[in-house]
Amino acid sequence: MKPSKSQRQSRILQIIRERSIETQEELVEVLRKTGMEVTQATISRDIKELGIVKVSTGEGKQKYVPMDRSGEVASGRLMKVFSEAVIMIEVAVNFVIIKTLPGMAQAAASALDSMHLRDLLGSLAGDDTVFLATASDTKAQELRSKLIALSQSDPQMGQSLFEEN
Repeated sequence: MKPSKSQRQSRILQIIRERSIETQEELVEVLRKTGMEVTQATISRDIKELGIVKVSTGEGKQKYVPMDRSGEVASGRLMKVFSEAVIMIEVAVNFVIIKTLPGMAQAAASALDSMHLRDLLGSLAGDDTVFLATASDTKAQELRSKLIALSQSDPQMGQSLFEEN
């Protein structure tokens, strides 16, 4: 059966919450096994729209996870601004520090604010730097991984400036 967009996206979220899915191809396979006719291109668009990111599991693998939000998915325009503005993302104890192009920190912070990230206690943006406060150094590392994945989710961005430490 060819599911509606909302049915398909709801099922995608359910699957990635229940299983450790490492690739889009694996997600397509699982959806097909449940009787949904989908293509990898459609799944790729759904992943972007839903704000799903790939994070390290700590076991040398990666998996898809939904960004934790209480509001609507951040607009594609804000996410594009975020991915194009960010130069560096680092952690200092329980802070995530984002360096941006000059004058772009406010726009990057606005994009993050629209996501209502669960682990983010607060943010402060200057001209080219955003400070994000988290509850612990572990939460800061997790948030950094999510933000790096998010900044790399724009296929038109080209080669990433980030390297995982």
